[in-house]
Amino acid sequence: MRNKPKTKVKTAKGRKSSSTRWLQRQLNDPYILEAGKQGYRGRAAFKLKEIDAKLNILKPNMTIVDLGAAPGGWCQIATEKGCKVVAIDLLEIDEMPDVEFLQMDFMDDDAPDILKAELKKISSDGLADIVLSDMAPNTMGHKQTDHLRIMAVVEAAYYFAIEVLKPEGVFLAKVFQGGAQGELLKEMKKHFKTIRHVKPPASRKESSEQYLVATGFKSLGE
Repeated sequence: MRNKPKTKVKTAKGRKSSSTRWLQRQLNDPYILEAGKQGYRGRAAFKLKEIDAKLNILKPNMTIVDLGAAPGGWCQIATEKGCKVVAIDLLEIDEMPDVEFLQMDFMDDDAPDILKAELKKISSDGLADIVLSDMAPNTMGHKQTDHLRIMAVVEAAYYFAIEVLKPEGVFLAKVFQGGAQGELLKEMKKHFKTIRHVKPPASRKESSEQYLVATGFKSLGE
């Protein structure tokens, strides 16, 4: 993306310097500017777009589950490719074609079963080709605690994914601080042919986020 002259933001009375830095970063972020031009609901849309350009995971007529979908950028990229989406988030998103949206917390006990019921409405076998997760819990500022909270969300998404994925399906999830680790990674290797960690260009360089992409799902009976 072409670099443009940076916009400077003055520190307004009553505004914290950290807020000023955040606002300045938003105003000068080329992905945010490009998202506005292309009608995407946030810069995160480019993360999935770049991952797909690299790995070619999205194909027409696929059934997708999008966990943590708000504000809907990943749904937009998936439907652009001709996919149908079942999405869930605690925050509301505006309606869009080919997207069935559930406003609830995926970590609620009954959320997985409700998602499965929605899947059956758009997929003849009630299964998904891809499970996407851009979920991340609110951080507390304590590195070890935050990592445990993040991994708990990733694990919940993973165990849901292996219940609903078709053979050769894909699981893609946001992870932090070195990616999937230990027992979870060991478990995933049992059920997927290939596991990669990818940091798309749209992820900010200073961020520790990256994306786990597990492809070639082997059904639980294999």
